[in-house]
Amino acid sequence: MQIHEQELIVSEADLDSRQHVNNVHYVQWVQDLAEAHWLLKSSEDTRKNYYWVMISHHIQYKAEAVLGDTLLLKTYVTSSKGVRSTRIVEIYNATTQKLLTTSETIWCFMSHETNRPYRIPETINSLFS
Repeated sequence: MQIHEQELIVSEADLDSRQHVNNVHYVQWVQDLAEAHWLLKSSEDTRKNYYWVMISHHIQYKAEAVLGDTLLLKTYVTSSKGVRSTRIVEIYNATTQKLLTTSETIWCFMSHETNRPYRIPETINSLFS
């Protein structure tokens, strides 16, 4: 399993009226991290032919993050079959190592040519296993 990690620091723009990270930002970070992992592992030619769309998303909030916290985001693919791939994202407080959020997202592999689902080739699966 290939784990992709990224750090970020919570900014004022990430906060809600309670001065905690707004839930919408967690969802955006999940999507951004998945995209960063895809861009890192795939070739430009592959990206010209294929893309991913989110079809199911479940997120659990376990603890809060506040202004100035350094967060460690981790993502990895747990399974890929047919046209679907399941990706996990975990968000930790980098200082305390406390798990703040987990998400499980099902992505559908798509063809740019047809704009329809496309069976995930083994060459793509091998990038993330």
